[in-house]
Order: sequence, then C-alpha cells, then structure tokens
Amino acid sequence: MPELPEIRAHAERLTDHYAGAPLERFDALSFTALKTAVPPPSDALGTPLEAVGQRGKHLLLRFAPVTFVVHLMQGGRLKPDPKVARKPRGGIARWTFTGPGALLLTEAGTQKRAGVWVVAGDAEASEPLAHLGPEADTVDAATLVRLGAEHRMRLHGFLRDQRIISGIGRRLANEVCHRAKLSPFTSTGKLTEEQAAAIVEAIHHCIDTSLAEERARPDMSSSADRPAAVHHRQGQPCPVCGDSVRAIEYASYTVNYCATCQTGGKVLADNTTSKFLK
Repeated sequence: MPELPEIRAHAERLTDHYAGAPLERFDALSFTALKTAVPPPSDALGTPLEAVGQRGKHLLLRFAPVTFVVHLMQGGRLKPDPKVARKPRGGIARWTFTGPGALLLTEAGTQKRAGVWVVAGDAEASEPLAHLGPEADTVDAATLVRLGAEHRMRLHGFLRDQRIISGIGRRLANEVCHRAKLSPFTSTGKLTEEQAAAIVEAIHHCIDTSLAEERARPDMSSSADRPAAVHHRQGQPCPVCGDSVRAIEYASYTVNYCATCQTGGKVLADNTTSKFLK
C-alpha cells in the first residue's frame, strides 16, 4: 500500500498538472466507489481544483465547496486518463476537467476496497480522516513517549496504527525499526527517551529518503521499486552488518528485521505468539 512519501509526492504531481482546472463531471464507475451520499459530488461541478493534498495515506482533491477524499488502499491508483473509455479496465471513479483532461481512479484485484468520500467544510474533521493520528513526520520524541504509554503494544503494530500515527505502513515500519536498531516487538509502554529519539530520527530519514526518490519519478512507484534495507529482503544480507534479513510471517503481512542490528542476535519466533525479546 502506498505510504506517506508516495502519497505526498503524487499529490504534488497532481497539483502541478490539474490545479486551477474546472471540474466538468464526476463519474462513479463502480457501485463500491462512492462511500458518502451527502454532499453530492455535483456540488464541485464548474469549480476549479484548488490543490491535491495528502493526509496520512489519503489524497485530498480540494474544491471550494467540497473535498474528495481518496483512499487508494492496496491496489488503487489515481492517474491521468487520456482515453476516457466508457468502461476502463479496473476503473472505479473518474474526474473530468476542462483543459488537462481526466483523472481515473483504478484498483487492481478483486477486493475493491479503494474509495472516494465527498466532504464539506474541514475535511480533516470528517470521516475517514477524523480518526487519524498526527502525521508521522510531525511527531517528536516526547510525543512518541506519551503515545507509547497511552497505547501499550509492539512497536511494529504501533507505527502502523493510523489512529496513533498516520502515514506509516508495513514497509516503513520495517525500515524504521531497523534504522532505530529496535526489535519490532519492543514494548511501546516502556520506550525510553533515547529509544524514542532514535525512532523519530528513523522516521524522518526513511520518509525523507523515500520522498526524494518519489519526487524524481514521473508517477507513483510500485512497491518493488521503493528503497528498503530489510523490507521484503528476507534471506538477503543486511546492508549494515551483513547478517541475513529474517521474516516473521503473519496471515496478511510480514515483519522483516535483522537479528544482529535489532535484537542482539536473538531470532524472533515466526508465529503470532512470539514474545518480545529484550
């Protein structure tokens, strides 16, 4: 799933290309696309796109009357649609503008979880954004210690919980834990100031590195193209110490880590009952 760096860079690209263009029409091409009924998308017709913003893993198409909040989920993409086909492959929603053409929201696969919310007023005060925690790159060490005490859990899950900190997914959680030299099973309720500072530095480094690479691209990267020291590199040498990157497999995701860098050489049990290794 695209995370904060990919979404933010893509929002900047879309703003550069579409800002100022009036919206001619909006079409929900799939019955699963539109998640709200009020206000109607037609409230934005004839008004120019002010900008495309980013909040967590969401894109925000801002018009004066309403904001379209778009969540790409795992397989979604929002991209130019020069063909404007009546039934585009994978298409679930389309914005047609005067001038630069159309934007098409597509989703690969069969789950169809990507969606569009139309909200009036302060978009961040409405669902699906109202429940989000602060942006990952705005959290300082003191705030992290406080959040950890309020949400006592394993560090990897803590970083990925959008209600606590927004914008970090599986890749960045793996990378942040590795750079901070902390086990993914570290208890957030016991974070020291030194550990919190290391996590904050790692968050900024990983986001900044990914953002720089995304901004150099003409379109959003695929997951395989995103920078990683440990994510999806199980069995390969850790770029820091040379030890083999290891994996903890769960039903819907994988935690990657380096035992030498993060757990004092101890191997974490590969099951959901693994205990935190001190």
